[in-house]
Amino acid sequence: GTKSFLDSFVIHPHALFLFEFRTTTMMIPTRRVVGLRRLAAARFPALASRRQIDPAHLLLLSESASSSSASSCRLLVYPRDNVTTPTSWSLQAARLFSSTTTTNNDKNDSEEKSTNTATTSAADDAIDIKNDPKITKKETIEFKAETRQILKIMTHSLYTDKEVFIRELVSNASDALEKFRHAQAANTSAIIDENLPMEIRIDLDEVSSSITITDTGIGMTREDLIENLGTIARSGSRRFVEDLKRVAEGGAEVDVEKGIIGKFGVGFYAVFMVAEKVEVISRSALKEHEDTPAQVWTSDGSSFDLGELEEGVRQQRGTSIKIYLDSDFWHFVDETKLETILKKYSNFVGFPIYLMGKRLNSIDAIWSKDPKEVEEENYFQFYRYIANAIDDPMDTYHFRADAPLDIKALFFIPSFHTEKYGHERMEPSVSLYCRKVLIEANSKDILPDWMRFVKGVVDSEDLPLAISREKVQDSALIGKLRTALTRKFIYHLAKMAKNDRERYLEEFYKEYAFFLKEGVCQDFEFQQQMSKLLYFETSKNQETKMVSFDEYIANMRPEQKDIYYLLAPTRDAALTSPYLETFEKAGVEVLFVFTDVDDFVMGNLKEYEGRPLVSVGNSNIDLKDIAKDVEDSGNDDDIYKADQELTVHEKVEICNWFRKTFGEKLASCTITERLSNSPAIVTDHESGALRRMMRMIDTTEGSKDGVKLPKQHMEINAAHKIIVGIHKLREKQPVLAKVLAEQVIDNCLVAAGLMGDSRSLLP
Repeated sequence: GTKSFLDSFVIHPHALFLFEFRTTTMMIPTRRVVGLRRLAAARFPALASRRQIDPAHLLLLSESASSSSASSCRLLVYPRDNVTTPTSWSLQAARLFSSTTTTNNDKNDSEEKSTNTATTSAADDAIDIKNDPKITKKETIEFKAETRQILKIMTHSLYTDKEVFIRELVSNASDALEKFRHAQAANTSAIIDENLPMEIRIDLDEVSSSITITDTGIGMTREDLIENLGTIARSGSRRFVEDLKRVAEGGAEVDVEKGIIGKFGVGFYAVFMVAEKVEVISRSALKEHEDTPAQVWTSDGSSFDLGELEEGVRQQRGTSIKIYLDSDFWHFVDETKLETILKKYSNFVGFPIYLMGKRLNSIDAIWSKDPKEVEEENYFQFYRYIANAIDDPMDTYHFRADAPLDIKALFFIPSFHTEKYGHERMEPSVSLYCRKVLIEANSKDILPDWMRFVKGVVDSEDLPLAISREKVQDSALIGKLRTALTRKFIYHLAKMAKNDRERYLEEFYKEYAFFLKEGVCQDFEFQQQMSKLLYFETSKNQETKMVSFDEYIANMRPEQKDIYYLLAPTRDAALTSPYLETFEKAGVEVLFVFTDVDDFVMGNLKEYEGRPLVSVGNSNIDLKDIAKDVEDSGNDDDIYKADQELTVHEKVEICNWFRKTFGEKLASCTITERLSNSPAIVTDHESGALRRMMRMIDTTEGSKDGVKLPKQHMEINAAHKIIVGIHKLREKQPVLAKVLAEQVIDNCLVAAGLMGDSRSLLP
């Protein structure tokens, strides 16, 4: 709404004014307001003497030039209250500035010529600081004011790491070569130096502290240099793609975006983060410009000089960029450091890169190829490079997808992982690329945390990148990308388990089952799909035989509704567990789980395909209906059965005695019929794995009695010899009866995995 006002004002050609319109509440202390107004009055008396600004607003003026000159300043107007229509106060500020400028208009006009002359002279002096090529028909062209401001903001705020200027310039060189290749293939224009190889060369000069990056690409004319380098955010690569799209619409069959990296038009200017001067020499590769001399573009970031390369100085087709580094960044003139940077960001650029005559990018970006075209040895070689490994991968998964983005991915499963035996947690190892250029190394966003063991790359030409090209801009789209990649990987594992079960169980599952179980506990979106990948030993199968949930359900008896599991440290401990007795009598299969994480997996899953997952320690287990068919088998073992059973009254007495004598340990005591060989068990107890974890993370100094064991619910086998014997001894020898009963309780805690330290059993 202020453009028409500002266009009519006379503004000094070297002044930079920035109007910031804000409608949010900003409260400023009164003392700060007074101080700022005094400062403005001292530096700008002409503005301060006018009282046309509303007292509700604050005028701030800050010089960006020297203290003796106010030719370049920023004018910011902040509202002190909510302003629904900022036009009124912003135009008011414009009127104030207009009247001030008009007052000094004559003076500004008289100073303009001298200022322009001084600026040109200063620019000439600045450009002579290094060894320039001989330039004829030299012409100095001033950057537009807003261009200088954007350049300043970008070079100081846009990029995180200074080293990315190498990535940006190499990407530009790759685009120039790609454009040349298209012009050569399309035969729309004749080209020069046809036999010159397409390559990128980087040379260092420690004497002048400079880096030179040369490509043999399409090159630029004088007009191209002005449009592409003299205008920030104008992407020549993007315009090239758009032109090709228009050609394609006319009927020509072209791959309009193949190999083109640039899109924002700001990458070149990253060089001004480290350079005090940049020199660009370029010659167009098109035959129609063969007689035109090579063009020279030179800039120190404030203005640029443009001229022709002197006759007699040879320049091949393409572009050469010479970067004279600022003294703070001379450390980049180091071959080893530059090699590290180039291999990090640009190792898979589609054209040869030479550093001081040495070829760097010898490994192809095989993820961009058709999986049918890649040999196994090429996969192994690529894996060793990106994973810095010496082994061969256990498995390789190379695929393409077109939703939600065009995706090319290459995943490797290493032969082993490094989180064993207390070693540190692994970091994500899949890097994100866009058109073969690294965007984010070891990205934490594109895969879930449980997939951190996977090595590889993901490349997409359609990623919505931030301008700095260091991060993806659309977080929602990244979420969809992560979902698509995770679904693909889970599908691959399921396919392996189905088609090569032995390899899946013996190689992958034995090494990486922990990560799958972690995913079941954390990744609720894919919890059910991942649970299908879990395998367990059971009470019926041999030790080497493992079954999935689906196979367990297929083997269930028709009357069985629940899936039962038993947590034990070893298979032998599981087979001798008192909790297994009733299931063996009923012929019901039980899943064996052996690690603490399995307990958390079952607790998080809760059910599978609508069937509840029930621990054998649950007190509500009743298998009488299932056991009817096997009750007459005659296999009961009576060696633990007492000669004389307790009466109903005696059963009540023994339960009351246990509860009264061990009230600090027992919450209840009842009679059970689920036991045959064991005297007692505790049921509905807390997770032993959870209890061990709580003790481990307890930071309280001193004894660990702070994590006390809750009172237990005990079920006793009234027909067992030990229980009958205790009942007889409690009247005759109460001390011995108490010792025996305490041992029974301790045995129950050990069987349930609740005995924290076995030393507590000692008297």
